[in-house]
Amino acid sequence: MNPPCAVTALLAGGESDGPALVEPGRATITYNDLQQLITATRAELHRCGIGRGMRIALQLANGPVMATAFLAASATGTAAPLNPALRREECDFYLADTRAAALIAEAEAGGPAVAAAEALDIPVIRVHADVATAGGFRVEGPEGAAPPDRAPATVDDIALLLHTSGTTARPKLVPLTHANLQASARNIASTLELTSGDRCLNVMPLFHIHGLVACLAAPLSAGGSVVVPPGFDAFAFFRWLTDAAPTWYSAVPTMHQAVLARAARNRAAIGDSQLRFIRSSSASLPPIVMTELEETFGVPVIESYGMTEAAHQMASNPLPPAVRKPGSVGLAAGPDVAIMDPDGNLLARGTVGEVVIRGSNVTAGYLERPEANAEAFTDGWFRTGDLGRLDDDGYLFLEGRIKEIVNRGGEKISPREIDEALLAHPDVAQAVAFAVPHPKLGEDLAAAVVAADGREPTPEELRQFVAERVAAFKVPRKVLIVDEIPKGPTGKLQRIGLARQLGLAS
Repeated sequence: MNPPCAVTALLAGGESDGPALVEPGRATITYNDLQQLITATRAELHRCGIGRGMRIALQLANGPVMATAFLAASATGTAAPLNPALRREECDFYLADTRAAALIAEAEAGGPAVAAAEALDIPVIRVHADVATAGGFRVEGPEGAAPPDRAPATVDDIALLLHTSGTTARPKLVPLTHANLQASARNIASTLELTSGDRCLNVMPLFHIHGLVACLAAPLSAGGSVVVPPGFDAFAFFRWLTDAAPTWYSAVPTMHQAVLARAARNRAAIGDSQLRFIRSSSASLPPIVMTELEETFGVPVIESYGMTEAAHQMASNPLPPAVRKPGSVGLAAGPDVAIMDPDGNLLARGTVGEVVIRGSNVTAGYLERPEANAEAFTDGWFRTGDLGRLDDDGYLFLEGRIKEIVNRGGEKISPREIDEALLAHPDVAQAVAFAVPHPKLGEDLAAAVVAADGREPTPEELRQFVAERVAAFKVPRKVLIVDEIPKGPTGKLQRIGLARQLGLAS
């Protein structure tokens, strides 16, 4: 009998008949059925010529089928999820860069990814969903030559390939082993004290490390269940709270803000919810948003710090009764965390420098990018690109991305500080400060603001408000009132490139 593959070993439910995945208002799949599905899918992928070590791109809509397909793909070879919103040129690049041996797509799907796969002579394997089971499906694809290795994936195999955001340069390809994912999942489960009685509402996209590890792998590693809706929907969120009874959810700050904007109209759902905590990660959570969430839902908000290269979690605030510090991303929560100067020296607590990490959840390095790895690793420490400091209690406070710090004629400005100053204004719902080109200073500071419902703040009023809270050189030269701030594919506000998107740079 074959030993369990690395994926099924992650599923702490074992032979349990308890639910692993839940589709809101519809069906569930048990741990036992999920393991059988993974085994059956591996056999079919082998028939299509796909085996251990081969890379499998997936472009499926968010939902239980994408969750189970990811688990099955990484049990068979290496999963490489793609954002369904990618354009043709992007699909050409991602499929070629990952050297995908197959693309898993929905039964009737066409579109850019399928067209790119066909142009690159990559076989397309179709998923036929079983609507009676959450995440149930069968795959169908062209028969291929027997794969060189049909053994189950081991912990040292690469489970997942994800690209970095690539906002300023060619995106880098991050390989994460099963051991990386298992370590991170268990770190998260430990931090959040997850049990088999917990149920996560996964509103994060399943082509992103946050959704795949924090909201899928971590609860499964604890034997709990995961509600997998078809993506984030602030209007449907409160219905899911009632229908699926999750005990927690994790999201980026813009999602939390969208939930808060609709909270007043959904008091009954909030009052009846089973939430025991709310988690925030993947972008800095403004302290005012944390306070509003806790006051609205009556549960603690746990801010965490993660990134793709760490298989997500690096630091986290702990659950009560331990101390949570607003504005901090918490204590080291899995890997070692330290602060380093540009010359590779570790710095004392209280000193600002680059955040560095090392541990069993951290990637061994980018694929085929020796120059990037030489820059990213120093004496075994991975350089995150974030500025931060550790306080006397070991809590990490982030100052911003090194590349996002605005250099205004020699004066350095952390955009996050300006975000928080703007968000303190009662008429502001969202705010993001960013660099704009300046002919003499090199860079200047601007900010984009979304007004709260029914409010009409003026740019000058907001500039004056900020001027009362920060030094004069930090006041944005220009404030734009916009209907919506452009976001990345996971809902994060992105500073880099924002000046161009808003017409303030060519």
